[in-house]
Amino acid sequence: MSRVHVITRPTPHQVEIKAGTHTLTGDEPADNGGGDTGPAPYDLLLGALGACTAITLRMYAARKGWPLDEVTVDLFHRHEEKRSTIRRRLHLKGDLDDEQRAHLADIAERTPVTLTLKGGADISTTLAPRGETPAHLSDRLDEALEESFPASDPPAVSRGTD
Repeated sequence: MSRVHVITRPTPHQVEIKAGTHTLTGDEPADNGGGDTGPAPYDLLLGALGACTAITLRMYAARKGWPLDEVTVDLFHRHEEKRSTIRRRLHLKGDLDDEQRAHLADIAERTPVTLTLKGGADISTTLAPRGETPAHLSDRLDEALEESFPASDPPAVSRGTD
């Protein structure tokens, strides 16, 4: 399960994004009223897709023993008439043959974030009660996770020694 906490900052349109131990800044470009202190929301979305693509392709190639030295992903987003279009261009560096390159392009179409975006995601929104602070929510989520996944449970994945 992924979990992110986002809070507005005093600067117009600037937000602080906390994901695990990482903190990022999001903002809007100056021509859209922001301070351009961080990526805009759609840039972050493209970054997530690009990161998932590059990571997945590197993992897949390593598992197959393929000579993939570097992956660069260029992404472009356009929104027209109630529909978004994302174009993704892969640059694969390494001594790969045409079949391996085609297979990696096919894998890119089936990465987890790609499938989420293509399939859509159900998004629900709730309003926190007045006076509830994000720490209360965090405590409740931690309690729920502990109930669902107690520390005493055996690991779900065993690691064999080959």
